[in-house]
Amino acid sequence: MPKKVRRQDALNYHMQGTPGKIEVVPTKMLSSQSDLALAYSPGVAEPCKEIEKDKENAYKYTAKGNLVGVISNGTAVLGLGDIGPDASKPVMEGKGVLFKKFAGIDVFDIEIQEKDPKKLIQIIKSLEPTFGGINLEDIKAPECFEVETALKEQMNIPVMHDDQHGTAIISSAALLNALELVDKKIENVKIVVLGAGAAAISCTKLYHSLGAKLENIYMFDRKGLLTKDRDDLSETGKMFASANTEIKDVLDAMKDADVFLGLSAGNVINKKHIKAMADNPIVFALANPDPEIPYAEAMAARKDIIMATGRSDHPNQVNNVIGFPYIFRGALDVRATAINEEMKLAAAYAIAELAKQPVPELINKAYDDQKIVFGREYLIPKPLDPRLITTISPAVANAAMKSGVAKTNIRDWAQYDVDLQKRIGVDQKLMNRILTKAKKDPKRVVFSEADNANILKAVQMVIDEGIAVPILLGNREKIESLIETHQLDLGGVTIIDNFLNDEKRQEYGKVLYEKRKRKGVTQYEAVKLMRDRNYFGSMMVELGEADAMISGLTKDYPKTIRPALEIIGAEEGKRVAGMYILLTKKGTFFFSDTTVNTNPTVDELVEIIGLTARGAKVFGFEPRMAVLSYSNFGSSKGEIPEKTAKAREIAKKRWPDLIIDGDIQANIAVNEELLKETYPFSELADKGANTFIFPSLASGNIAYKLLMELGNAEAIGPILLGMNKPVHILQLGSSIREIVNMVAISVVDSQDHQNRSNL
Repeated sequence: MPKKVRRQDALNYHMQGTPGKIEVVPTKMLSSQSDLALAYSPGVAEPCKEIEKDKENAYKYTAKGNLVGVISNGTAVLGLGDIGPDASKPVMEGKGVLFKKFAGIDVFDIEIQEKDPKKLIQIIKSLEPTFGGINLEDIKAPECFEVETALKEQMNIPVMHDDQHGTAIISSAALLNALELVDKKIENVKIVVLGAGAAAISCTKLYHSLGAKLENIYMFDRKGLLTKDRDDLSETGKMFASANTEIKDVLDAMKDADVFLGLSAGNVINKKHIKAMADNPIVFALANPDPEIPYAEAMAARKDIIMATGRSDHPNQVNNVIGFPYIFRGALDVRATAINEEMKLAAAYAIAELAKQPVPELINKAYDDQKIVFGREYLIPKPLDPRLITTISPAVANAAMKSGVAKTNIRDWAQYDVDLQKRIGVDQKLMNRILTKAKKDPKRVVFSEADNANILKAVQMVIDEGIAVPILLGNREKIESLIETHQLDLGGVTIIDNFLNDEKRQEYGKVLYEKRKRKGVTQYEAVKLMRDRNYFGSMMVELGEADAMISGLTKDYPKTIRPALEIIGAEEGKRVAGMYILLTKKGTFFFSDTTVNTNPTVDELVEIIGLTARGAKVFGFEPRMAVLSYSNFGSSKGEIPEKTAKAREIAKKRWPDLIIDGDIQANIAVNEELLKETYPFSELADKGANTFIFPSLASGNIAYKLLMELGNAEAIGPILLGMNKPVHILQLGSSIREIVNMVAISVVDSQDHQNRSNL
């Protein structure tokens, strides 16, 4: 998680462009009068009549089956408390974003001005015709129990209060695996629970469903231990009231306890509590942002401890995003009338089992950790694991079917697996993986345009997220003025004013002179060129004083790349090429060459193919390459078809394991059905292409820009391939987030360069 989120950054994020984080997008064509007549009057009357005959037809003719209502009255928002429904809206929108990103589920967020639980129940119940499911959010205890219980009884669609059940399901999976590791039975363990709110109650209920005995559970609220002689407990609290009235405090209860569950506040227990526990203690300190005991302190107290927190910077993060998107996905896909105990338990067991499976290389690369194996520091899967949707959703759907709450059945589970992956595109998490990998081993990145406000704001995010160690290049007075104007916290960042640093300019100039003296550059000119920050920054990278350089925000591409090519140059025996990553609804695609080689020859195309294949693999993808043309396998004659076919032939001989074909037209390369039908012999016929090699710079550049503007694709790049050391050029006018993404890519590129040089 970011080290620090600044107020203005958060406000800017929410108001930039279209305010908020979500929008409604039509799923049907609306480009003609005929379309309008079908979408609205008079055509819309036909599905209305069909739904009137049978309400279940709403799932056939409307978006109901993939639509969840995220509903709150704003009485218990995050750590902010009762801030009201209006102020809760950004959180509800955020929940909607997570539903869409991780499970392909659409959301309407609804904030309701009502605290009376009975009235709130009636309002939400009346919304049943709209939604396929209801996610209750940030409703305070004990009202949340009453609201959820009543709605589950009265509604025929799945209802879940994620604040309760999300944490319960994830922590239950972690508990199952922790107990297995220490060879303890859940029915025998002593459990101490600190906190008696919605999440704590729900967690403990699910532990009880897993086999934990009530007489072995000791739950504390702010007033102390919940006991049977207390008259201030809610009905749910009474379930966990202990008959033991001799326990004085939490420390007393922790003696010989096997499990500690904290859902209270930060720093409320210490080493004494941990040392009092039984052998191999299991500690789930889940208060956020600060756990009940700091991770380092708990680990220092006991060598045999197994610990989980809610934080991403420690092992075993209990993160609700591992659960709720996939639970609702499975429930929606069988039109479940509820999310029952069987479905929650199925989710917990599925998550626990997934953690025991071999971790895909994709996840190892994302977290830059080759040692992710089931054990004390890996109890539950990572949030970026692409297998979550194909593990949890089928388990939940199957449990719904077996428990009798499913209105429709899934018969072809293999096809369901494919459908789940297509809903979100398993590649959508690419940038998350890159950012995570960058944070594991941050590199020194020099910013040659540091006297720009957007660059400095991006640098602030880079520092906060721990992506890189920035070096600012430019006029110190101007940079410091911009830092002050925009209230940035960049006090410890290195600033180099190359214009005033005569000693370095002389030193760098001599090196440049030696490199370029037979290419028309005099010693005087070499030193003078060091006043140009792109030359100066490139030389820092060349001499190992920085690991990568970022530039290009304010200058055109040729002027920015030239100094890097002259100083750093290409890898020995390699060309330099430019690649873009395009993130689309259909998945992630790699385009090359889009920025460097104007009209490559056959041999140059072969080099571009090799560089691009290596580049795709760096980002965790197996390239399926199409060498593009206006022809399909010789159907037309001409220079381009002949060039691309020959390049493919040579590349295949050089890299026999590479999945590559061409010459081939772009639309054919991505249309699997057409490929199988018309060109079944093609290596791409099975899955289509995800990597495209263009025959010229013009075609590649035009293609990615059209896809950005007309196809609403997100473009990441340009990524320079084949450079001897990492230099990456921004698009003119890149946004702050695009700059941060390129910094992460430059760090991952630097890591890859380092790994290759160590071989």
